[in-house]
Amino acid sequence: MPKLLSKSKLIAWRQCPRRLWLEVHNPELRADSAGAEARMEAGNELGRLAQRIYDPDGTGETIDAQKIGFGPALERSKAVLAEAKPVFEAGYAAGGGLAFADVMLPVGDKRPPDWRMVEVKSATSVKDYHREDAAIQAYIARAAGIPLRAIAVAHIDSSFVYPGDGDYDGLLAEKDLTAETTALSGEVAQWIDTAHEIAALAKEPDIRTGGHCSTPFACGFYHHCSASEPQPEYPIDWLPRLQKKDVKAFIETKSITDLRDVPDDLLNEIQLRVKKATLSGKPYFDHAGAARELKGQPMPACFLDFETVQFTIPVWKGTRPYQQLPFQFSLHKLAPDGSLAHHEFLDISGADPCAEFADTLISACEGRGPVYVYNVQFEAGRIRELGQRFPQKVRALDAIAMRMVDVLPIARRYYYHPDQHGSWSIKAVLPSMVPELDYDTLTGVKDGAMAAAAFLEAIRPDTTQERREQIRRELLEYCWLDTYALVRVWAYLAGFGPVRV
Repeated sequence: MPKLLSKSKLIAWRQCPRRLWLEVHNPELRADSAGAEARMEAGNELGRLAQRIYDPDGTGETIDAQKIGFGPALERSKAVLAEAKPVFEAGYAAGGGLAFADVMLPVGDKRPPDWRMVEVKSATSVKDYHREDAAIQAYIARAAGIPLRAIAVAHIDSSFVYPGDGDYDGLLAEKDLTAETTALSGEVAQWIDTAHEIAALAKEPDIRTGGHCSTPFACGFYHHCSASEPQPEYPIDWLPRLQKKDVKAFIETKSITDLRDVPDDLLNEIQLRVKKATLSGKPYFDHAGAARELKGQPMPACFLDFETVQFTIPVWKGTRPYQQLPFQFSLHKLAPDGSLAHHEFLDISGADPCAEFADTLISACEGRGPVYVYNVQFEAGRIRELGQRFPQKVRALDAIAMRMVDVLPIARRYYYHPDQHGSWSIKAVLPSMVPELDYDTLTGVKDGAMAAAAFLEAIRPDTTQERREQIRRELLEYCWLDTYALVRVWAYLAGFGPVRV
């Protein structure tokens, strides 16, 4: 058994004792998602930037435990903390815990100095688990004899607009947590003791899966834990939007996992429709209602989809952290005779693509007919942001947004197939409407998250030209299918005749 538990393992215990036990005894069972790995890399990148922000003169020292080993890292940290310069990733161990501080800044003139600790987080606000994280950091530091005068969490300021030229002054906002972390010291000592008791157990704790599996983090052991549990024939999460308090309370009180056990009178119209279709195995389709809502729109009609990327640390001038920035679109234009013309845009050069994206989109959408999208809030939101960035284009962009018609709510009101499993994403409705179209036939990029990841890989300086061209082909193929699928879903709902590619 480990004599010391790292802060990350203590945080794992705070989420779920079973997670801690598995982290200690069977870490090979963890299967982290691509999203979790991307968030970890974003956090590492932010940590490197924080070193520049908190040590602009470059006089500090970074301790790389992965490179020199944990023992030497702890020894080096002890020596450096006797000096008076910024220290990054300083390690310390005491009280049964082990931690590494993101930022340690000397305070005052005495030698050795007092210290102010800053934990850097890629979130846009301070969360409850950040407070616990900071409390653990502070407790172990003080137990190790470090004279800690203050501790703060630095988080992303979502209102920050990157002015360019590597100027990130103002990207991080700090929240002082000194008083509340000090008040939690007694609790933290108990947490560490209890966590050690869990880690010392001979057998894996018997804890069922539940909401804690995704709060505050998606647990990489979920599939391992859920595999040992009986699986409901009709999972409760197939019922969409279970947000009403009375429904949630009933499900939680009765520990319901199967949708058959939810009384009909607690369900709204769509939830009841999903339940009935699921149990009967028969799809629901109000063809006349869908056609009525979609009729009367002039031709030609456009069918549009965007792909976007988010940066924790903005890289293009005039953009904000986590802003969804479009780098690609696909647009199919349908003529009255059923023939299709295709327009597309993709920029993987690494330069800011947004101005050219907007110009190309305006040209592709020329005309007066409807612009069909699937979830209008997303595309319309991106168009509004483009208009804010490029005021000279705002009238043309707003005109496109005004023409948008959302197919998603029409599909939700008038169509449901049991194979959708409670989802109306286009990938969920497409197989039952147009079985010959299949996203699984795509190679490489198959969804929006993969598209964003592929874009980030493409713009990396070390990506080969051959790989970059492969990514280009995969992105174009995926986005083309997204809008062609939208054409076919619309045609199915509207009762439109044959479509010719």
